[in-house]
Amino acid sequence: MLHPVVAPAVGPVPAEVDDLRSQLGPVAATVVVHNGSIVVAELDPAWAARGVQVGGAEVDGAEALVGTVLGEPTDWFAALNDVWAAAPVVVRVPAGLEVTDPIVVIDWIDAERAAVFPRLVVEAGEQAGVTVLDWHGSADVEAFAAPVVELVACVGARLRYLNVQDRGPRVQQIVAQLSQADRDATVVATQAALGGDYARTRADCRLVGRGATGNLAALYFGEREQMLDFRTFQDHAAPDTTSSLLFKGAVGDESRSVYTGLIRVRPNARGTNAFQTNRNLKLSDHAWAESVPNLEIENNDVHCSHASTVSPVDEDQRFYLESRGVPANVAERLIVRGFFDEVLEQLPVAAAVPLVQQRLNERLDRRTARDADPTHDAPAGSAA
Repeated sequence: MLHPVVAPAVGPVPAEVDDLRSQLGPVAATVVVHNGSIVVAELDPAWAARGVQVGGAEVDGAEALVGTVLGEPTDWFAALNDVWAAAPVVVRVPAGLEVTDPIVVIDWIDAERAAVFPRLVVEAGEQAGVTVLDWHGSADVEAFAAPVVELVACVGARLRYLNVQDRGPRVQQIVAQLSQADRDATVVATQAALGGDYARTRADCRLVGRGATGNLAALYFGEREQMLDFRTFQDHAAPDTTSSLLFKGAVGDESRSVYTGLIRVRPNARGTNAFQTNRNLKLSDHAWAESVPNLEIENNDVHCSHASTVSPVDEDQRFYLESRGVPANVAERLIVRGFFDEVLEQLPVAAAVPLVQQRLNERLDRRTARDADPTHDAPAGSAA
């Protein structure tokens, strides 16, 4: 039976976390959450002097800020987070300040049979700008995580967020990620979902001020018997708002993915522009991908579209490469890597892109090895 871990982790920061930190280059701040509790909170003094706040419940206004976007929990797991969360990670950027280096939050689990409920709240003040990398990793342990992420972009703010989900193969995770953009603000919420046994993310983007923009993007790659589940909600609650969603995934072996998305245009949201695209590559006869986009439009002065595909690797592309001497397995690898480029280009943390590409390459390497030797069983593992 899993049990909540709410006490601070004992001992040094895991070596895998230190290794990850060393690869991320200059950062404005770093927070490490170990088994559900904050164990490191470091902020560059230069940014602290300019009013940036990063930490736990001691951050000014943290208590009032937590729950601002979530409101009533979206499901039982978010409700459990309300009950069991230790001190939240809170990031506040004052009005008018552009934080040029990313703020990094590393959430790491290495307690066997633990249940953790991390909370991250980010507020970009009026006309402010900030980029946040939220990295979810773990050792090879059996564990459950139910994170809640709240992203608040005040009037004219620019908030950029990247979540890399690289949990171990025995971790189950259910995430509630909620963003809110006020008048003329922009939220970019992206994710790379690669790890876990069962991993689900509900991503809500609420555009509550006139001229607000919300852009959602994700890439995912399932292998073995993984289940990757995505539920998105683009909520247009004000006039002249824009949202764009692009989710692209590949499933191999016996893995599965499900995408369910809803664009909602409320009655007063005239001038809405909303777009939703989900593309899936099915790399194995036993893999499964399902895509269910939806529209709910209550105003007739809008531009909205949705599109989804589930297909194997394009045979014309494969033939083109093979006809020029590229081996079949290499041809598929090139096609799959190229398939993800459109999303990789949108990830807002440049230093994280090579790390995500490395994880994708590792999955392609394992796929090639299993095709060459069906008895091959290299561990899926979890990276730092």
